[in-house]
Amino acid sequence: MAARPHDVGVLVFDGMKMLDLSGPAEVFAEANRYGARYRLSILSPDGASVRSSIGMPVPADTDARSAAAYDTLVVVGGDALPDAPIAPALSGAARSLAGRAGRVASVCTGAFVLAAAGLLEGRRATTHWQHTTTLARRCPSTRVEPDAIFVKDGATYTSAGVTAGIDLALALLEEDHGPDLARQVARSLVVHMQRAGGQSQFSASLSGPAPRTPVLRQVLDAVQAEPTADHSLEALAARVRVSARHLTRLFRAELDTTPGKYVELIRFDMAKALLDSGHSATEAAALSGFPSYESLRRAFARHLGLSPTRYRQRFATTVPGPDARPGGG
Repeated sequence: MAARPHDVGVLVFDGMKMLDLSGPAEVFAEANRYGARYRLSILSPDGASVRSSIGMPVPADTDARSAAAYDTLVVVGGDALPDAPIAPALSGAARSLAGRAGRVASVCTGAFVLAAAGLLEGRRATTHWQHTTTLARRCPSTRVEPDAIFVKDGATYTSAGVTAGIDLALALLEEDHGPDLARQVARSLVVHMQRAGGQSQFSASLSGPAPRTPVLRQVLDAVQAEPTADHSLEALAARVRVSARHLTRLFRAELDTTPGKYVELIRFDMAKALLDSGHSATEAAALSGFPSYESLRRAFARHLGLSPTRYRQRFATTVPGPDARPGGG
């Protein structure tokens, strides 16, 4: 184990997500029960206490300027960060702290603070799936990976939505102390060392502005209105009176996909909704327009790395199945 404490500084601010702080903090605190030596400090830009998203006050140990150098700096997220410019005091605090930290990590929308501080320039990164497009637009030199649970680029780490902060903290713990200790902590906290699938298992597959081309808008509207209809390339092209080659070019130019892949994603989202509402995988395949359960299974494997049945077991209900066993609280 480390000869000296591993200092972790967590940068907080008004409106911060409480779980962005408490999730990683519990991982490090639990690791200390098994012999690690993490020492946690709460920092705010001016040293004042902040109010979290649930209204709970969070006291700070010190201000960013007076803080010591940290082995790990964690920047939490907040709901307002993707929608407004980052306060200069907050981005400046992140920049100053990062300059003397061994490694820098963000949880959820904390990536927007790192971006405003210039810490994601030319790097790979992620954030909550709802805001990956905004982050890419705000920081065009960053390669945003929308499906990643967390991304490591050198000594900079970014993670997806709130609970992904736990995944990231476990990964940092494994770097420091190896997989055995990280596995002990994960078991103690009743979480997975590495969850199956990426963020797309929680998100709508298709989002973004409507296409500019009227022909393309007609095709998209037709597919979304009736996913189970005949939406072969030839049928779609005939519907809007263009050639199959021209329609394919339109899809690639505006949506960076093909008509066939688009139709599959629409049906895939419909199948997910059907599974969420309690339908069996076979029913979901038929009702969403997939020709067979096997074709639905292949789509789930491509997009989520899960089978439809595993997806349904994981997300359809919080009620344990008959094979569940009592566990820790």
